[in-house]
Amino acid sequence: MTMQRQTDFQDAVILAFDKALTTIWGNPKGSGRKNPALKIPEAELTDKQRRHHAALMRINHAGEVSAQALYQGQALTAKLPEVRETMQQAAMEENDHLVWCQQRLTALDGHRSVLNPLWYVGSFALGAVAGKAGDKWSLGFVAETEKQVEAHLADHLDQLDDSDKASRAVLKQMQVDEIHHGEQAVNAGGAELPLPVQKLMTVVSKVMTRSSYWL
Repeated sequence: MTMQRQTDFQDAVILAFDKALTTIWGNPKGSGRKNPALKIPEAELTDKQRRHHAALMRINHAGEVSAQALYQGQALTAKLPEVRETMQQAAMEENDHLVWCQQRLTALDGHRSVLNPLWYVGSFALGAVAGKAGDKWSLGFVAETEKQVEAHLADHLDQLDDSDKASRAVLKQMQVDEIHHGEQAVNAGGAELPLPVQKLMTVVSKVMTRSSYWL
């Protein structure tokens, strides 16, 4: 039985490593949902607007890289099978966001953040630690993360020029999904994180967003 558990864990680690490579440098597969911007014509933006919109989408893409890492880390160490399945399903839906952000970056002549490997490793470690701390804290971590991401998306929607309806469509759908994932985590038994942890997450998030805007 012990050897079987070790084998299962090793297989999970190998799978997690493969997902990391795909998320950072490859072409991840989503759930099959269509890009909300698929049939929306591209806006005529100035060079300054295009660079700014691309930078915002780069932040969101980096955020989705981090989200993937967070969910994979938590799924690796989650104790209850139903919690693990919740994490894996959320990761699949978040992959849609990753794909959509990459497509918007391409359309806006932007590029992925060169810091994505750093964000992935850090978020994976945080997710694994949260999972080890217990499922209620792991789910609470997800709920707080989604809450902060939703706030970032609202801010980005305010910054986007109204004419860029394609980018707005993507961010609005992402916003809906993030709220849903947060509610799922709470309903599954997620505990509210201590205020110092929430504030630390906010600080780390600001570092990521500001650096990913330029890099």
